[in-house]
Amino acid sequence: MSRSHSDEHYVLDLCDEILGVVGRRQARFDWLRGDPSPTRPRGTALPVDGHWPDLRLVVEFQEEQHTQPSPFFDRRHTVSGMGRGEQRRRYDQRKRTLIPQHGLRLAVIEKSEFVSRSRKIDRDRARDLETVRRHFA
Repeated sequence: MSRSHSDEHYVLDLCDEILGVVGRRQARFDWLRGDPSPTRPRGTALPVDGHWPDLRLVVEFQEEQHTQPSPFFDRRHTVSGMGRGEQRRRYDQRKRTLIPQHGLRLAVIEKSEFVSRSRKIDRDRARDLETVRRHFA
């Protein structure tokens, strides 16, 4: 399955529809960076899932690995020596702190808010639009 058919892109497409404008996918900001490494002393610019510049809005879609242990995703260690799960928590917190500090609104939409079947969102457009719409009320 390609990334464009992922649950993340489905939810971001619903955001586009509700907001009436297409957001930028995987946007990066110079002020939002990961931990430094020997090859990247400033850290890598961290992506956000969706950014609507004119609305000063960022959307993060969080799948299970953001809230539950995930041995598959968490098994490797990072350049800063911590496990991937710990790094993910650190970067999620960094986003929750820095995005509002830079005058942007952050909406975090969790996959668990949707009805799922076989680990994928069971796509019911009308129901899912209402789920997403609650984040922009």
